Amino acid sequence: MAPEANMNGEFDYVVVGAGTAGCLLTNRLSATGASVCLLEAGGADWSPLIHLPVGYVWNVHSRRLTWNFTTEPGRVVQRSIRLPQGRVLGGSSSINGMSFVRGPREDYDAWAAAGNPGWSYAEVLPYFRRLEQKIGVGDDLYRGREGELRVTDLDWHHPLCDAFLAGMDELGIPRTSDYNGEQYEGAGFFQRTIHGGRRQSSAVSFLRPARRRPQVDVRTRAQASRVLFEGRRAVGVRYVRGGPNGRVETVRARREVILAAGSINSPKLLQISGVGPRPLLETLGVPVVHELPGVGQNLQDHYRVRLVSKLRYVRTINELVKFPGVIAQGWRWLRGKPSVLGLSASMAHVFARSSAEAVRPDMEYVFAPASFRGGIVGLIDGWPGMTIGAWQSRPLSTGHVHAISDDPFEAPCIQPNYLNDERDQRVLINGIRLGRRMLETSYLRPFLDSEQVPGPDCRSDDEVLDFARRTGETVYHVVGSCRMGPADRPDSVVDASLRVHGLEGLRVVDASIMPSLPSVNTNAPSFMIAEKGADLILGTSPLPPAPVS
Repeated sequence: MAPEANMNGEFDYVVVGAGTAGCLLTNRLSATGASVCLLEAGGADWSPLIHLPVGYVWNVHSRRLTWNFTTEPGRVVQRSIRLPQGRVLGGSSSINGMSFVRGPREDYDAWAAAGNPGWSYAEVLPYFRRLEQKIGVGDDLYRGREGELRVTDLDWHHPLCDAFLAGMDELGIPRTSDYNGEQYEGAGFFQRTIHGGRRQSSAVSFLRPARRRPQVDVRTRAQASRVLFEGRRAVGVRYVRGGPNGRVETVRARREVILAAGSINSPKLLQISGVGPRPLLETLGVPVVHELPGVGQNLQDHYRVRLVSKLRYVRTINELVKFPGVIAQGWRWLRGKPSVLGLSASMAHVFARSSAEAVRPDMEYVFAPASFRGGIVGLIDGWPGMTIGAWQSRPLSTGHVHAISDDPFEAPCIQPNYLNDERDQRVLINGIRLGRRMLETSYLRPFLDSEQVPGPDCRSDDEVLDFARRTGETVYHVVGSCRMGPADRPDSVVDASLRVHGLEGLRVVDASIMPSLPSVNTNAPSFMIAEKGADLILGTSPLPPAPVS
Protein backbone atom coordinates (compact mmCIF):
# COMPACT_ATOMS: atom_id res chain seq x y z
CA MET A 1 0.00 0.00 0.00
CA ALA A 2 1.34 3.43 -0.89
CA PRO A 3 2.49 5.52 2.10
CA GLU A 4 0.66 8.66 1.04
CA ALA A 5 -2.91 9.46 0.11
CA ASN A 6 -3.35 11.62 -2.96
CA MET A 7 -6.18 14.14 -2.89
CA ASN A 8 -8.59 13.40 -5.73
CA GLY A 9 -11.43 15.89 -5.69
CA GLU A 10 -14.17 17.40 -3.59
CA PHE A 11 -17.88 16.74 -4.06
CA ASP A 12 -21.10 17.63 -2.32
CA TYR A 13 -21.62 13.97 -1.42
CA VAL A 14 -19.38 10.93 -1.27
CA VAL A 15 -21.28 7.63 -1.42
CA VAL A 16 -19.47 4.42 -0.47
CA GLY A 17 -20.88 1.39 -2.26
CA ALA A 18 -22.54 1.23 -5.69
CA GLY A 19 -25.03 -1.44 -4.73
CA THR A 20 -28.81 -1.47 -4.55
CA ALA A 21 -28.95 1.63 -2.36
CA GLY A 22 -25.86 3.48 -3.58
CA CYS A 23 -26.86 3.55 -7.25
CA LEU A 24 -30.34 4.86 -6.46
CA LEU A 25 -28.94 7.47 -4.04
CA THR A 26 -26.47 8.71 -6.64
CA ASN A 27 -29.32 9.17 -9.09
CA ARG A 28 -31.56 11.07 -6.69
CA LEU A 29 -28.87 13.30 -5.17
CA SER A 30 -27.33 14.25 -8.51
CA ALA A 31 -30.77 15.00 -10.00
CA THR A 32 -30.81 18.14 -7.84
CA GLY A 33 -27.57 19.37 -9.39
CA ALA A 34 -25.44 18.21 -6.47
CA SER A 35 -22.08 16.63 -7.27
CA VAL A 36 -21.63 13.00 -6.21
CA CYS A 37 -18.58 10.75 -6.05
CA LEU A 38 -19.59 7.08 -5.92
CA LEU A 39 -16.94 4.61 -4.73
CA GLU A 40 -17.30 0.92 -5.62
CA ALA A 41 -14.82 -1.76 -4.55
CA GLY A 42 -15.82 -4.00 -7.46
CA GLY A 43 -15.77 -3.45 -11.17
CA ALA A 44 -18.18 -2.57 -13.95
CA ASP A 45 -21.25 -4.68 -14.68
CA TRP A 46 -20.10 -5.67 -18.16
CA SER A 47 -20.49 -9.44 -17.83
CA PRO A 48 -23.33 -10.74 -20.04
CA LEU A 49 -24.16 -13.24 -17.30
CA ILE A 50 -25.21 -10.36 -15.04
CA HIS A 51 -27.88 -9.26 -17.49
CA LEU A 52 -29.02 -12.75 -18.52
CA PRO A 53 -31.37 -13.67 -15.65
CA VAL A 54 -30.39 -17.35 -15.48
CA GLY A 55 -26.80 -16.18 -15.02
CA TYR A 56 -27.47 -15.82 -11.31
CA VAL A 57 -26.57 -19.50 -10.84
CA TRP A 58 -22.99 -18.63 -11.84
CA ASN A 59 -22.80 -15.06 -10.58
CA VAL A 60 -23.48 -16.02 -6.98
CA HIS A 61 -20.34 -18.21 -7.06
CA SER A 62 -18.15 -15.69 -8.89
CA ARG A 63 -15.17 -14.41 -6.91
CA ARG A 64 -14.94 -11.52 -9.35
CA LEU A 65 -18.52 -10.36 -8.76
CA THR A 66 -18.94 -11.11 -5.05
CA TRP A 67 -17.34 -10.57 -1.68
CA ASN A 68 -16.21 -14.07 -0.80
CA PHE A 69 -17.41 -13.87 2.80
CA THR A 70 -17.95 -16.87 5.05
CA THR A 71 -19.65 -17.07 8.43
CA GLU A 72 -18.10 -18.35 11.63
CA PRO A 73 -19.34 -21.69 13.01
CA GLY A 74 -22.00 -21.16 15.64
CA ARG A 75 -23.29 -22.97 18.70
CA VAL A 76 -26.12 -24.70 16.80
CA VAL A 77 -25.03 -24.51 13.16
CA GLN A 78 -21.47 -25.65 13.76
CA ARG A 79 -19.97 -24.96 10.34
CA SER A 80 -18.94 -22.07 8.14
CA ILE A 81 -21.38 -20.99 5.44
CA ARG A 82 -20.45 -19.05 2.33
CA LEU A 83 -22.12 -15.62 2.34
CA PRO A 84 -21.73 -13.94 -1.07
CA GLN A 85 -22.61 -10.27 -1.41
CA GLY A 86 -22.46 -8.28 -4.64
CA ARG A 87 -19.09 -6.68 -5.44
CA VAL A 88 -19.84 -5.01 -8.76
CA LEU A 89 -21.84 -2.03 -9.98
CA GLY A 90 -25.37 -2.77 -8.82
CA GLY A 91 -24.14 -4.78 -5.83
CA SER A 92 -26.40 -7.65 -4.87
CA SER A 93 -29.08 -6.43 -7.27
CA SER A 94 -26.67 -7.56 -10.02
CA ILE A 95 -26.27 -11.11 -8.72
CA ASN A 96 -29.45 -11.93 -6.79
CA GLY A 97 -32.47 -14.07 -7.69
CA MET A 98 -34.45 -10.99 -8.86
CA SER A 99 -37.56 -11.59 -6.74
CA PHE A 100 -39.26 -8.31 -5.83
CA VAL A 101 -41.04 -8.57 -2.48
CA ARG A 102 -41.84 -5.64 -0.18
CA GLY A 103 -43.18 -7.45 2.85
CA PRO A 104 -46.28 -6.99 5.00
CA ARG A 105 -47.30 -3.78 6.70
CA GLU A 106 -46.60 -5.28 10.15
CA ASP A 107 -42.87 -5.29 9.39
CA TYR A 108 -42.70 -1.54 8.83
CA ASP A 109 -45.17 -0.65 11.55
CA ALA A 110 -42.82 -2.50 13.91
CA TRP A 111 -39.94 -0.30 12.73
CA ALA A 112 -41.94 2.83 13.57
CA ALA A 113 -43.04 1.40 16.91
CA ALA A 114 -39.38 0.81 17.81
CA GLY A 115 -38.82 4.56 17.95
CA ASN A 116 -38.39 5.38 14.27
CA PRO A 117 -40.98 7.99 13.23
CA GLY A 118 -41.65 8.15 9.52
CA TRP A 119 -41.04 4.45 8.85
CA SER A 120 -44.54 2.97 9.24
CA TYR A 121 -46.07 1.08 6.32
CA ALA A 122 -48.31 4.00 5.32
CA GLU A 123 -45.26 6.29 5.34
CA VAL A 124 -42.88 4.06 3.35
CA LEU A 125 -45.44 2.83 0.80
CA PRO A 126 -45.24 6.08 -1.25
CA TYR A 127 -41.49 5.51 -1.63
CA PHE A 128 -42.01 1.95 -2.82
CA ARG A 129 -44.47 3.33 -5.35
CA ARG A 130 -42.17 6.13 -6.51
CA LEU A 131 -39.23 3.90 -7.39
CA GLU A 132 -41.07 1.17 -9.30
CA GLN A 133 -42.70 0.84 -12.68
CA LYS A 134 -45.03 -2.12 -12.22
CA ILE A 135 -45.83 -3.57 -15.60
CA GLY A 136 -49.06 -5.55 -15.65
CA VAL A 137 -51.86 -5.94 -13.15
CA GLY A 138 -51.82 -4.26 -9.76
CA ASP A 139 -53.83 -1.89 -7.61
CA ASP A 140 -52.46 1.62 -8.14
CA LEU A 141 -53.12 2.42 -4.49
CA TYR A 142 -50.20 0.10 -3.76
CA ARG A 143 -48.24 -0.05 -7.03
CA GLY A 144 -46.14 2.51 -8.84
CA ARG A 145 -46.26 3.03 -12.61
CA GLU A 146 -43.73 5.78 -13.30
CA GLY A 147 -40.53 4.75 -11.51
CA GLU A 148 -37.30 3.61 -13.11
CA LEU A 149 -37.22 0.07 -11.67
CA ARG A 150 -39.29 -2.15 -13.94
CA VAL A 151 -41.10 -4.96 -12.11
CA THR A 152 -42.87 -7.64 -14.12
CA ASP A 153 -44.99 -10.71 -13.60
CA LEU A 154 -43.81 -14.19 -14.50
CA ASP A 155 -44.01 -14.67 -18.27
CA TRP A 156 -42.90 -18.32 -18.59
CA HIS A 157 -45.05 -20.93 -16.90
CA HIS A 158 -44.60 -24.60 -16.15
CA PRO A 159 -47.54 -26.94 -15.40
CA LEU A 160 -45.86 -28.07 -12.18
CA CYS A 161 -46.15 -24.52 -10.83
CA ASP A 162 -49.87 -24.56 -11.50
CA ALA A 163 -50.16 -27.97 -9.82
CA PHE A 164 -48.13 -26.76 -6.85
CA LEU A 165 -50.33 -23.70 -6.36
CA ALA A 166 -53.54 -25.71 -6.83
CA GLY A 167 -52.38 -27.95 -4.02
CA MET A 168 -52.34 -25.05 -1.59
CA ASP A 169 -56.14 -25.20 -1.49
CA GLU A 170 -55.86 -28.63 0.15
CA LEU A 171 -53.68 -27.11 2.87
CA GLY A 172 -55.99 -24.17 3.53
CA ILE A 173 -53.54 -21.63 2.13
CA PRO A 174 -55.22 -18.83 0.13
CA ARG A 175 -54.15 -17.62 -3.29
CA THR A 176 -52.96 -14.04 -3.74
CA SER A 177 -52.67 -12.26 -7.07
CA ASP A 178 -50.35 -9.50 -5.78
CA TYR A 179 -48.43 -10.04 -2.55
CA ASN A 180 -47.10 -6.48 -2.91
CA GLY A 181 -50.66 -5.19 -2.76
CA GLU A 182 -53.29 -5.42 -0.06
CA GLN A 183 -53.05 -9.18 0.61
CA TYR A 184 -49.62 -10.56 1.47
CA GLU A 185 -50.44 -13.94 2.99
CA GLY A 186 -50.94 -16.82 0.58
CA ALA A 187 -49.53 -18.42 -2.56
CA GLY A 188 -48.93 -17.18 -6.08
CA PHE A 189 -46.32 -16.34 -8.68
CA PHE A 190 -43.28 -14.17 -8.05
CA GLN A 191 -42.80 -10.68 -9.41
CA ARG A 192 -39.33 -10.01 -10.72
CA THR A 193 -36.89 -7.21 -11.55
CA ILE A 194 -36.71 -8.50 -15.12
CA HIS A 195 -37.89 -6.77 -18.28
CA GLY A 196 -37.49 -7.89 -21.87
CA GLY A 197 -35.66 -10.97 -20.67
CA ARG A 198 -32.94 -8.93 -18.93
CA ARG A 199 -32.11 -8.19 -15.31
CA GLN A 200 -33.13 -4.77 -14.03
CA SER A 201 -30.42 -4.08 -11.47
CA SER A 202 -29.95 -0.84 -9.57
CA ALA A 203 -27.01 -0.07 -11.85
CA VAL A 204 -29.16 -0.50 -14.96
CA SER A 205 -32.23 1.28 -13.62
CA PHE A 206 -30.69 4.15 -11.66
CA LEU A 207 -26.95 4.52 -12.20
CA ARG A 208 -26.84 4.41 -16.01
CA PRO A 209 -29.04 7.50 -16.44
CA ALA A 210 -27.25 9.27 -13.58
CA ARG A 211 -23.83 8.77 -15.18
CA ARG A 212 -24.87 10.99 -18.06
CA ARG A 213 -24.76 13.94 -15.65
CA PRO A 214 -21.40 15.72 -15.54
CA GLN A 215 -21.54 16.09 -11.76
CA VAL A 216 -21.45 12.29 -11.20
CA ASP A 217 -18.07 10.57 -10.80
CA VAL A 218 -18.14 6.77 -10.45
CA ARG A 219 -14.87 5.20 -9.31
CA THR A 220 -14.64 1.41 -9.56
CA ARG A 221 -11.97 -0.81 -7.98
CA ALA A 222 -11.97 1.75 -5.17
CA GLN A 223 -11.86 0.03 -1.77
CA ALA A 224 -12.83 2.43 1.02
CA SER A 225 -10.30 2.18 3.85
CA ARG A 226 -11.34 4.94 6.24
CA VAL A 227 -13.93 7.64 6.78
CA LEU A 228 -12.02 10.85 7.48
CA PHE A 229 -13.08 13.11 10.35
CA GLU A 230 -12.34 16.61 11.50
CA GLY A 231 -13.44 16.50 15.10
CA ARG A 232 -16.81 14.76 15.02
CA ARG A 233 -17.62 15.70 11.44
CA ALA A 234 -17.06 13.31 8.53
CA VAL A 235 -15.27 15.21 5.77
CA GLY A 236 -14.20 12.56 3.30
CA VAL A 237 -13.11 9.01 2.54
CA ARG A 238 -9.72 7.43 2.05
CA TYR A 239 -9.70 4.57 -0.43
CA VAL A 240 -7.32 2.25 -2.27
CA ARG A 241 -7.57 2.13 -6.06
CA GLY A 242 -6.74 -1.10 -7.88
CA GLY A 243 -6.21 -3.72 -5.17
CA PRO A 244 -4.22 -4.14 -1.93
CA ASN A 245 -1.05 -2.70 -3.47
CA GLY A 246 -2.87 0.05 -5.31
CA ARG A 247 -2.81 3.80 -5.08
CA VAL A 248 -4.15 5.42 -1.89
CA GLU A 249 -6.39 8.41 -2.57
CA THR A 250 -8.80 10.62 -0.66
CA VAL A 251 -11.96 12.38 -1.72
CA ARG A 252 -13.64 15.10 0.31
CA ALA A 253 -17.34 15.72 0.93
CA ARG A 254 -18.63 19.26 1.30
CA ARG A 255 -21.97 18.12 2.70
CA GLU A 256 -22.05 14.47 3.72
CA VAL A 257 -20.41 11.07 3.55
CA ILE A 258 -22.97 8.31 2.99
CA LEU A 259 -22.21 4.64 3.64
CA ALA A 260 -24.17 2.30 1.39
CA ALA A 261 -21.75 -0.61 1.53
CA GLY A 262 -24.18 -3.18 2.92
CA SER A 263 -24.69 -5.05 6.17
CA ILE A 264 -21.17 -6.49 6.27
CA ASN A 265 -19.03 -3.68 4.93
CA SER A 266 -20.80 -0.62 6.37
CA PRO A 267 -20.23 -1.65 10.02
CA LYS A 268 -16.73 -2.87 9.20
CA LEU A 269 -15.82 0.48 7.62
CA LEU A 270 -17.18 2.35 10.62
CA GLN A 271 -15.14 0.16 12.96
CA ILE A 272 -11.83 0.56 11.12
CA SER A 273 -12.56 4.31 10.96
CA GLY A 274 -12.80 4.52 14.76
CA VAL A 275 -16.56 4.34 15.23
CA GLY A 276 -17.87 1.37 17.18
CA PRO A 277 -17.53 -0.55 20.45
CA ARG A 278 -14.51 0.77 22.35
CA PRO A 279 -13.15 -2.68 23.36
CA LEU A 280 -13.16 -3.80 19.73
CA LEU A 281 -11.49 -0.62 18.48
CA GLU A 282 -8.79 -0.91 21.13
CA THR A 283 -8.18 -4.53 20.15
CA LEU A 284 -7.78 -3.43 16.54
CA GLY A 285 -5.44 -0.61 17.53
CA VAL A 286 -7.75 1.92 15.89
CA PRO A 287 -7.97 5.37 17.54
CA VAL A 288 -11.46 5.92 18.92
CA VAL A 289 -13.28 8.71 17.09
CA HIS A 290 -16.65 7.95 18.63
CA GLU A 291 -17.68 5.09 20.89
CA LEU A 292 -20.87 3.51 19.52
CA PRO A 293 -21.49 0.01 20.95
CA GLY A 294 -24.18 -0.99 18.44
CA VAL A 295 -21.97 -0.90 15.35
CA GLY A 296 -21.85 -4.45 14.00
CA GLN A 297 -24.41 -5.83 16.45
CA ASN A 298 -27.99 -7.02 15.70
CA LEU A 299 -26.98 -8.93 12.54
CA GLN A 300 -29.92 -10.96 11.22
CA ASP A 301 -30.41 -13.27 8.25
CA HIS A 302 -32.84 -15.82 6.84
CA TYR A 303 -31.64 -19.43 7.08
CA ARG A 304 -32.87 -21.68 4.28
CA VAL A 305 -33.25 -25.40 3.79
CA ARG A 306 -34.11 -27.10 0.51
CA LEU A 307 -36.58 -29.94 0.03
CA VAL A 308 -36.10 -31.88 -3.20
CA SER A 309 -38.24 -34.52 -4.91
CA LYS A 310 -37.46 -36.71 -7.90
CA LEU A 311 -40.27 -36.76 -10.46
CA ARG A 312 -41.60 -38.89 -13.31
CA TYR A 313 -43.87 -38.43 -16.32
CA VAL A 314 -42.89 -34.76 -16.68
CA ARG A 315 -40.08 -32.63 -18.13
CA THR A 316 -38.66 -30.04 -15.77
CA ILE A 317 -36.17 -27.22 -16.13
CA ASN A 318 -33.47 -29.84 -15.49
CA GLU A 319 -34.08 -31.19 -18.98
CA LEU A 320 -34.79 -27.87 -20.69
CA VAL A 321 -31.40 -26.36 -19.84
CA LYS A 322 -29.41 -29.34 -21.12
CA PHE A 323 -28.41 -29.93 -24.73
CA PRO A 324 -30.29 -29.79 -27.05
CA GLY A 325 -33.16 -28.16 -25.10
CA VAL A 326 -31.04 -25.19 -24.07
CA ILE A 327 -30.50 -24.31 -27.75
CA ALA A 328 -34.23 -23.89 -28.27
CA GLN A 329 -34.54 -21.88 -25.06
CA GLY A 330 -31.66 -19.64 -26.09
CA TRP A 331 -33.26 -19.00 -29.48
CA ARG A 332 -36.51 -18.03 -27.77
CA TRP A 333 -34.66 -15.64 -25.46
CA LEU A 334 -32.81 -14.01 -28.36
CA ARG A 335 -36.13 -13.38 -30.11
CA GLY A 336 -37.56 -11.74 -26.98
CA LYS A 337 -39.91 -14.60 -26.17
CA PRO A 338 -40.50 -16.16 -22.73
CA SER A 339 -37.70 -18.61 -21.95
CA VAL A 340 -36.16 -20.43 -19.00
CA LEU A 341 -33.09 -18.23 -19.60
CA GLY A 342 -35.19 -15.22 -18.59
CA LEU A 343 -36.46 -16.64 -15.29
CA SER A 344 -35.83 -15.47 -11.76
CA ALA A 345 -34.42 -17.90 -9.20
CA SER A 346 -37.88 -19.10 -8.11
CA MET A 347 -41.23 -19.08 -9.83
CA ALA A 348 -43.90 -19.58 -7.16
CA HIS A 349 -44.09 -18.46 -3.55
CA VAL A 350 -46.00 -19.23 -0.38
CA PHE A 351 -46.17 -16.99 2.69
CA ALA A 352 -47.75 -19.28 5.27
CA ARG A 353 -48.15 -20.06 8.96
CA SER A 354 -46.11 -22.98 10.22
CA SER A 355 -48.69 -23.90 12.85
CA ALA A 356 -52.18 -23.08 14.08
CA GLU A 357 -50.61 -21.00 16.87
CA ALA A 358 -48.96 -18.54 14.46
CA VAL A 359 -50.86 -15.24 14.35
CA ARG A 360 -49.47 -14.34 10.92
CA PRO A 361 -47.22 -15.95 8.30
CA ASP A 362 -43.91 -17.04 9.80
CA MET A 363 -42.52 -19.08 6.88
CA GLU A 364 -41.60 -18.25 3.30
CA TYR A 365 -41.44 -20.95 0.64
CA VAL A 366 -40.10 -20.66 -2.89
CA PHE A 367 -40.86 -23.29 -5.53
CA ALA A 368 -39.17 -24.19 -8.81
CA PRO A 369 -39.66 -27.14 -11.19
CA ALA A 370 -35.91 -27.79 -11.04
CA SER A 371 -33.36 -29.31 -8.68
CA PHE A 372 -29.65 -29.05 -8.03
CA ARG A 373 -27.21 -31.81 -7.15
CA GLY A 374 -26.60 -31.78 -3.43
CA GLY A 375 -28.51 -28.51 -3.24
CA ILE A 376 -25.58 -26.68 -4.86
CA VAL A 377 -26.88 -23.96 -7.15
CA GLY A 378 -25.58 -24.47 -10.68
CA LEU A 379 -25.28 -28.27 -10.75
CA ILE A 380 -28.50 -29.60 -12.26
CA ASP A 381 -29.68 -33.09 -11.31
CA GLY A 382 -29.70 -35.76 -14.00
CA TRP A 383 -33.38 -36.55 -13.46
CA PRO A 384 -36.60 -34.48 -13.41
CA GLY A 385 -36.92 -32.68 -10.10
CA MET A 386 -38.68 -30.00 -8.09
CA THR A 387 -37.47 -27.98 -5.14
CA ILE A 388 -38.90 -25.96 -2.28
CA GLY A 389 -36.70 -23.53 -0.44
CA ALA A 390 -38.05 -22.85 3.06
CA TRP A 391 -37.04 -20.39 5.75
CA GLN A 392 -38.41 -18.78 8.87
CA SER A 393 -39.67 -15.29 8.10
CA ARG A 394 -38.76 -13.50 11.32
CA PRO A 395 -35.95 -15.29 13.17
CA LEU A 396 -35.16 -14.17 16.69
CA SER A 397 -31.49 -15.21 16.61
CA THR A 398 -29.08 -12.31 16.13
CA GLY A 399 -25.35 -12.10 15.61
CA HIS A 400 -22.59 -9.63 14.84
CA VAL A 401 -19.99 -8.36 12.36
CA HIS A 402 -16.57 -7.46 13.79
CA ALA A 403 -13.49 -6.27 11.93
CA ILE A 404 -10.48 -8.44 12.81
CA SER A 405 -7.84 -5.91 11.73
CA ASP A 406 -7.63 -2.39 10.34
CA ASP A 407 -6.82 -3.81 6.89
CA PRO A 408 -9.71 -2.82 4.58
CA PHE A 409 -9.06 -5.89 2.42
CA GLU A 410 -9.36 -8.40 5.26
CA ALA A 411 -12.79 -9.98 5.67
CA PRO A 412 -14.44 -9.41 9.05
CA CYS A 413 -15.69 -11.98 11.52
CA ILE A 414 -19.33 -12.69 10.59
CA GLN A 415 -21.36 -14.57 13.21
CA PRO A 416 -25.10 -14.78 12.40
CA ASN A 417 -25.84 -17.32 15.18
CA TYR A 418 -28.28 -19.21 12.98
CA LEU A 419 -30.95 -21.12 14.97
CA ASN A 420 -29.47 -20.15 18.34
CA ASP A 421 -32.92 -19.24 19.63
CA GLU A 422 -34.93 -22.40 20.30
CA ARG A 423 -38.07 -20.68 19.03
CA ASP A 424 -36.42 -20.43 15.62
CA GLN A 425 -35.74 -24.15 15.70
CA ARG A 426 -39.36 -24.97 16.49
CA VAL A 427 -40.75 -22.76 13.72
CA LEU A 428 -38.33 -24.23 11.18
CA ILE A 429 -39.13 -27.82 12.17
CA ASN A 430 -42.84 -27.12 11.75
CA GLY A 431 -42.14 -25.24 8.54
CA ILE A 432 -40.19 -28.14 7.05
CA ARG A 433 -43.04 -30.51 7.84
CA LEU A 434 -45.48 -28.16 6.09
CA GLY A 435 -43.12 -27.88 3.12
CA ARG A 436 -43.06 -31.64 2.72
CA ARG A 437 -46.84 -31.66 2.67
CA MET A 438 -46.76 -29.02 -0.07
CA LEU A 439 -44.80 -31.42 -2.28
CA GLU A 440 -47.22 -34.29 -1.63
CA THR A 441 -50.63 -32.81 -2.46
CA SER A 442 -52.97 -34.71 -4.75
CA TYR A 443 -52.04 -32.34 -7.60
CA LEU A 444 -48.34 -33.24 -7.44
CA ARG A 445 -48.61 -36.86 -6.30
CA PRO A 446 -49.04 -38.28 -9.84
CA PHE A 447 -45.60 -36.91 -10.75
CA LEU A 448 -43.84 -37.85 -7.52
CA ASP A 449 -41.21 -40.58 -7.69
CA SER A 450 -39.44 -40.12 -4.36
CA GLU A 451 -38.28 -37.55 -1.84
CA GLN A 452 -34.54 -37.07 -2.24
CA VAL A 453 -33.87 -34.35 0.33
CA PRO A 454 -34.07 -34.76 3.26
CA GLY A 455 -35.17 -38.31 2.42
CA PRO A 456 -37.71 -40.75 3.89
CA ASP A 457 -35.55 -41.64 6.91
CA CYS A 458 -35.70 -38.08 8.27
CA ARG A 459 -38.84 -38.10 10.42
CA SER A 460 -38.46 -37.17 14.09
CA ASP A 461 -38.06 -33.59 15.29
CA ASP A 462 -34.44 -34.30 16.20
CA GLU A 463 -33.75 -35.72 12.75
CA VAL A 464 -35.41 -32.77 11.02
CA LEU A 465 -33.45 -30.28 13.12
CA ASP A 466 -30.22 -32.17 12.48
CA PHE A 467 -30.94 -32.03 8.74
CA ALA A 468 -31.48 -28.27 8.97
CA ARG A 469 -28.27 -27.77 10.95
CA ARG A 470 -26.20 -29.82 8.50
CA THR A 471 -27.56 -28.54 5.19
CA GLY A 472 -29.07 -25.08 5.71
CA GLU A 473 -27.58 -21.99 4.14
CA THR A 474 -27.97 -18.25 3.93
CA VAL A 475 -30.63 -16.62 1.77
CA TYR A 476 -28.22 -13.65 1.46
CA HIS A 477 -30.63 -11.44 3.44
CA VAL A 478 -28.21 -10.05 6.05
CA VAL A 479 -29.50 -6.85 7.68
CA GLY A 480 -29.50 -4.87 10.91
CA SER A 481 -25.82 -4.35 11.76
CA CYS A 482 -26.15 -0.53 11.84
CA ARG A 483 -29.57 -0.54 13.45
CA MET A 484 -31.89 2.44 13.20
CA GLY A 485 -33.27 3.55 16.54
CA PRO A 486 -33.34 6.23 19.24
CA ALA A 487 -30.02 7.43 20.62
CA ASP A 488 -30.83 6.09 24.09
CA ARG A 489 -31.04 2.54 22.76
CA PRO A 490 -27.55 1.01 23.23
CA ASP A 491 -27.66 -1.16 20.10
CA SER A 492 -28.78 1.58 17.69
CA VAL A 493 -26.36 3.25 15.29
CA VAL A 494 -28.43 5.72 13.25
CA ASP A 495 -31.49 7.82 13.97
CA ALA A 496 -34.72 7.88 11.97
CA SER A 497 -33.03 10.27 9.52
CA LEU A 498 -30.22 7.71 9.08
CA ARG A 499 -27.62 9.99 10.70
CA VAL A 500 -24.96 8.22 12.75
CA HIS A 501 -25.53 8.99 16.42
CA GLY A 502 -23.09 11.50 17.89
CA LEU A 503 -21.44 12.46 14.60
CA GLU A 504 -22.06 15.04 11.88
CA GLY A 505 -22.04 14.70 8.13
CA LEU A 506 -22.28 10.90 8.18
CA ARG A 507 -25.21 8.64 7.34
CA VAL A 508 -25.76 4.97 6.64
CA VAL A 509 -28.31 4.20 3.92
CA ASP A 510 -28.56 0.48 3.19
CA ALA A 511 -29.98 -2.78 4.55
CA SER A 512 -27.81 -2.55 7.66
CA ILE A 513 -30.11 0.11 9.16
CA MET A 514 -33.15 -2.18 9.30
CA PRO A 515 -34.19 -2.48 12.96
CA SER A 516 -35.55 -5.97 12.30
CA LEU A 517 -35.37 -8.39 9.41
CA PRO A 518 -38.34 -8.09 7.05
CA SER A 519 -40.45 -11.21 6.69
CA VAL A 520 -39.39 -11.48 3.04
CA ASN A 521 -36.57 -10.97 0.56
CA THR A 522 -34.64 -7.80 1.34
CA ASN A 523 -33.81 -6.24 -2.04
CA ALA A 524 -37.09 -4.31 -2.44
CA PRO A 525 -36.87 -2.86 1.11
CA SER A 526 -33.28 -1.81 0.37
CA PHE A 527 -34.44 0.14 -2.69
CA MET A 528 -37.09 1.82 -0.54
CA ILE A 529 -34.57 2.78 2.15
CA ALA A 530 -32.47 4.56 -0.47
CA GLU A 531 -35.51 6.27 -2.01
CA LYS A 532 -36.64 7.60 1.35
CA GLY A 533 -33.07 8.23 2.45
CA ALA A 534 -32.50 10.57 -0.48
CA ASP A 535 -35.37 12.78 0.68
CA LEU A 536 -33.97 12.77 4.22
CA ILE A 537 -30.53 13.79 2.99
CA LEU A 538 -31.88 16.53 0.73
CA GLY A 539 -34.21 17.83 3.43
CA THR A 540 -37.26 17.68 1.20
CA SER A 541 -40.71 17.24 2.68
CA PRO A 542 -41.68 13.57 3.08
CA LEU A 543 -44.22 12.13 0.69
CA PRO A 544 -47.74 12.11 2.19
CA PRO A 545 -48.65 8.81 3.88
CA ALA A 546 -50.64 6.39 1.75
CA PRO A 547 -54.36 6.11 2.62
CA VAL A 548 -54.14 2.47 3.72
CA SER A 549 -55.55 1.12 6.96
